[in-house]
Amino acid sequence: MDHTRRLLTTGLALSGAIGFIDASFAKGKHHHHNGAQMGRDKLKSNGQHVIDKKGPHTVSVDIKDTKIAAFHVKHANKGDLPVKKYKTNKKMAQTGGMQYASFIQVQDTYLGTTYIGYSYVDDYGDEEIYWYPYDMILDGDTGAVEYVPI
Repeated sequence: MDHTRRLLTTGLALSGAIGFIDASFAKGKHHHHNGAQMGRDKLKSNGQHVIDKKGPHTVSVDIKDTKIAAFHVKHANKGDLPVKKYKTNKKMAQTGGMQYASFIQVQDTYLGTTYIGYSYVDDYGDEEIYWYPYDMILDGDTGAVEYVPI
């Protein structure tokens, strides 16, 4: 009886520890944003422009000659966060809501285009990725790694 109780207690403790370890190694979700739509009106003027704010994170881009020269993320308490650069041939971010094909302008359709994504990891471990067509980026895919969706 005493041996069975110890075995049961040990088994429960191990299963709880394994469940806790699995949860701690779980990766956060990827949240995709259409950066081209967010900063389109800011492309006409050079300088640094804020395009998004999410909690303590402020996302900004440096514009030089109508192209994005740099991407920055600043945390309110921690300062500048590291940014990772991705590239893919798939359109990862869509505009919000449903759009009929007849309402989409020809200039807004990018066929056969490489997309460049800039990402950072927020306080909860989720990766926020802002996607742009290749022709909107000043240095193209320099330093970009191939994006593999999870």
